[in-house]
Amino acid sequence: MIAMLTELLLYLCAVLLWLSLITYAVLGGADLGGGIWDLLTFGARGDKERDLITRALGPVWEANNVWLIYLVVGLMTAFPVVAATIATTLFLPFSLALIGVVMRGASFAFRIHLTRYFTIRAIWGRAFGFASLLTPFFLGASAAAVASGQIRYQNGQTAGLSTAWLTPFALCIGLLGLALCATIAPFYLTVEAERSDQQELMETFRKRGLLANVVVGVLSLICLALTSHYAPQLWSGMLGHALWAIAATAILWIAATTILFLRHYKLARVLVVLEVASLLGTWGVAQLPYIIPPDLTIPVAASPTTTLWEFLITALIGVLVIVPSIWFLFHVFKAQDIVPVVHEKAFEEA
Repeated sequence: MIAMLTELLLYLCAVLLWLSLITYAVLGGADLGGGIWDLLTFGARGDKERDLITRALGPVWEANNVWLIYLVVGLMTAFPVVAATIATTLFLPFSLALIGVVMRGASFAFRIHLTRYFTIRAIWGRAFGFASLLTPFFLGASAAAVASGQIRYQNGQTAGLSTAWLTPFALCIGLLGLALCATIAPFYLTVEAERSDQQELMETFRKRGLLANVVVGVLSLICLALTSHYAPQLWSGMLGHALWAIAATAILWIAATTILFLRHYKLARVLVVLEVASLLGTWGVAQLPYIIPPDLTIPVAASPTTTLWEFLITALIGVLVIVPSIWFLFHVFKAQDIVPVVHEKAFEEA
């Protein structure tokens, strides 16, 4: 009985951390995707698109990073061997991803407040877009490196290839991370455009969402084809106990694409969230019981039971605080009627 309870505790902690990763992907991923599309906008029409992106991200972008912090701190507490191993072997891509987070936030803030200096504002705007490319790509490549089995932990020592994130499989997963962010954002932005009755922008982001989701589908198939060679343990898990999850992800991909095509924007937003959650959930299910294959399983890498209980209780209390707080934040800034912007010139003329 005690053994069963301990095993349940181990997997509850692992699932909680994986859920925080999924939450960061669907919330922070939308912000990162907004930065990607901000980078790809030009001209007078691009100004309208950037304004919509800024209005959508402004109140919530910083709050979404709390899930990344939650994941990192939780991993260090519940599975410290895993945290130390990947921090050592993947120091460079993680550092580049962190630079992306910091630069993106600073660039977004400077662009918002330096409204009187057009050239400087434009430079910071482009920096915001480029920084938004770094984080999803390098986090995706790092995840692929972990799944590849090239990062080893033997006899209490970290070993393996520090270049595991540069394989074709890892680079493809990095591109898939970019594509996922570029997909989530338009699905969200169509709803933002609908709320403010901007028909042209609704259609623009609808087309971008459809295109990006097709790219996600193509990259997913390519990554799947590479998995058997570059991540055999993950491939074995997919065939062994995750085929149902792959099928569910495919169905959700089709549903999200179809519903967006039919212009049911709010339902499409829900479906794309489920699609991304299912994709990452499939990865987690296929990799079980390993955290870092082939050496570190969940039981082997876990902290002592006492520490896990303390972590689980604290983490659940944190969720009970964070979730209502973020819901309230979204409610305040997203559930209210859009107030038209009053420009200073127009105000003076009135």
